[in-house]
Amino acid sequence: MAELRQVRLGVNIDHVATLRNARGGAHPDPVRAAKAAVAAGADGITFHLREDRRHIRDEDVRRLKEEVAVPLNFEMAATDEMVKIVLHSRPHAACIVPERREERTTEGGLDAAGQHNHLAPIVARFSDAGIRTSLFVAADARQIETAARLRAPVVEIHTGAWCEAVANGEMKEADTEFERIRSAVRQAAQLGIEVHAGHGLDYATAETISALPEIAELNIGHFIVGEAVFAGLHEVISTFRAAMNRGRASAAGRAA
Repeated sequence: MAELRQVRLGVNIDHVATLRNARGGAHPDPVRAAKAAVAAGADGITFHLREDRRHIRDEDVRRLKEEVAVPLNFEMAATDEMVKIVLHSRPHAACIVPERREERTTEGGLDAAGQHNHLAPIVARFSDAGIRTSLFVAADARQIETAARLRAPVVEIHTGAWCEAVANGEMKEADTEFERIRSAVRQAAQLGIEVHAGHGLDYATAETISALPEIAELNIGHFIVGEAVFAGLHEVISTFRAAMNRGRASAAGRAA
């Protein structure tokens, strides 16, 4: 059996920009945070350029591309404006997410099945440009099947409902949600799709989901930025890496 690879950690810097924008000016600098995250061991940097520019700004995108050497994961709504910006900036990957102006954060997975005809030319254009498309979807068989039909190379499974149930101590609901995730992850891998996961993850849930052998990458932002206020970015990322490694080691142990 092939050796399981370490789960990659993508650090989302959106909420560093949120803090900056709360007061205006340039501090704290999300690009500086991205560099610090890389120095602490992050494998990639994730950011979401929203229509209303509530956190990441266009200038941040330009600087990230110029100053950060690791793969960049550009979260975006499937709009003409964002497609144009992605094609111009040429990140390593573009993760298509749902977006509503009134939401505080991304509230659910993309309805890839319902938007198949709209998404198909976007995925094709990104592929032609050498940009990997990721679809941020719920742990739902229909959405995974659609990702395969769209020839999206990556799906990112929305883990928010599971993480919320765990945080609230609703363990029966948490177990149900995790089984949905497990099933979706296996389905995607069987269809040849690389599987990422994100939303609401903390140390414990990151360790648990890293034990799924099909998981290749976790993208984590809000918890990292929040904990960094108390422990510092380097310490928090190191702790996440250790938790993910423990989860992956347990998977390797079961596979041996």
